[in-house]
Amino acid sequence: MKTRLLILTLVLAFMETSAQQTLRVMTFNIRYNNPGDSANAWPNRKDYVSSQILFHRADIVGVQEAQHNQMLDLEAALKNYKYIGVGRADGKEKGEYSAIFYDNTKLELLGGSTFWLAEKTDEPGLKGWDAAIERIVTWAKFRDRKSKKIFFHFNTHFDHIGKIARRESAKLLLQKVKEIAGKTPAVITGDFNADPNDEPIRVITDVSNADHLTDTKQISETPHYGPSGTFNSFKNKEQTDLPIDYIFITQGFKVLQHATLSQTWQGRFSSDHFPVFAELRRE
Repeated sequence: MKTRLLILTLVLAFMETSAQQTLRVMTFNIRYNNPGDSANAWPNRKDYVSSQILFHRADIVGVQEAQHNQMLDLEAALKNYKYIGVGRADGKEKGEYSAIFYDNTKLELLGGSTFWLAEKTDEPGLKGWDAAIERIVTWAKFRDRKSKKIFFHFNTHFDHIGKIARRESAKLLLQKVKEIAGKTPAVITGDFNADPNDEPIRVITDVSNADHLTDTKQISETPHYGPSGTFNSFKNKEQTDLPIDYIFITQGFKVLQHATLSQTWQGRFSSDHFPVFAELRRE
């Protein structure tokens, strides 16, 4: 009898552990394919980008600045991954993507779309407020193939010029996360072109707002690993101690680890931004 109880306990413990598998998230501004970058141009570093994703076994990756040819390169290199996303200029293949790559062996895509950070969110190619460039959010609904748990992922790239656009984009993002995900846990990744002291991030993380998001770095059970700053400009180190790339979450996740990944290849980085990584577990 005791043996049977012990076996049952072990089986239940194994089932619980399996159901609580982690979700490995990455946000990665991969730098658009600019021949003027010379030795740092995309053909010279595309393998660095894919190798970082594969080595860290990211389950989902929000990429920014990805042009269509770069999307095809990553799709070819990331064998078990698929992606959802469109070009921001026409809602098809023109302009940069804020796409989501996901490990199709672990995650099942249930749906998703792209909206524009503008007064009319469903009009492709529209620039919002004082933005210099079209800006978008791509979102996806996933089901973990093993645990069967559902979550959402939103990925974005805020404008680099328009202060009003960044503020209004932050408000719109919160509104859309609530509208689309509801009470289902959500992960939000992106290059926000704002540090933690700037208005957009303060809007996003304002705890007085019931719809606020939480910066995974701030609640990681393991202390943050790597540089604090995330922009390196292809120099020899990060250009500031403050991040502009983030992984945010809504309620429903526990953060196990958080890191800024600054590996180099003979002194060269994979991009002018460091990828940011977090390991999450559903509560």
